[in-house]
Amino acid sequence: MGMSSHGKTSGYDALVQKAIAGDKAALAQLFQRYRKRLRKMIDLRMDRRIQGRVNPSDVLQEAYVDLADQLANYAKDPKLPLFIWVRRITGQRLAKTHRHHLGAAKRDAALEVSLYRGHMPQATSIALASKLIGNATSAEGKMLRAERQIKLQEVLNAMDPDDREVLAMRHFEQLTNAEVAMIFEVSESAAGMRHLRALRRLKQELKQLPELFDDFAMQSEALQSEDMASEAMPFEEMGQIEEEAG
Repeated sequence: MGMSSHGKTSGYDALVQKAIAGDKAALAQLFQRYRKRLRKMIDLRMDRRIQGRVNPSDVLQEAYVDLADQLANYAKDPKLPLFIWVRRITGQRLAKTHRHHLGAAKRDAALEVSLYRGHMPQATSIALASKLIGNATSAEGKMLRAERQIKLQEVLNAMDPDDREVLAMRHFEQLTNAEVAMIFEVSESAAGMRHLRALRRLKQELKQLPELFDDFAMQSEALQSEDMASEAMPFEEMGQIEEEAG
């Protein structure tokens, strides 16, 4: 007989409490649970110039070493939920990886944004566009995909960086609205409105490219069907955004 959802939650909470208390074995178990979400974050933010040289799994492994080293300090004053702290340290490790391979030139506003992001690389428009467009197998399909990806990159590049980040967090990292609020250090209602505003702006930009919007909606629906806990808004609701946020 399978464990009830309450039992699973209680087991998870117990692990979190042990990790917060400084138990590295508990941290290791939780890190394995978080691994899929953290990999999504790295895939969205790794600079394309090092993707052939750096394995995301190596970044995760180095991030775990950082986490284990810093766990005692976190345990003294655990202001952030454990996952948000783990995500931040992993993002900082990715930023260090960028600097190691690309040099000090990457220490700029595009890479290390405001303090509430924890000096984490931003999601790149190339990575977002690639995931939004999806895959193609035929030669003709690949050419069409490449053309659409370039157009979508242009749209994403023109967006406010915070809007891109919200979309990346909610629809690809599949963070909850509460988690996004903690990262931005705003209220949950403010985070929700920021999300709605980003969706409205993206929809407005894609009106001139309806085929891209269709790809965007279908790809997002597929991403949200993955078996992870998420409260991300389905893109079917995008048609209602003007009424809700207007």
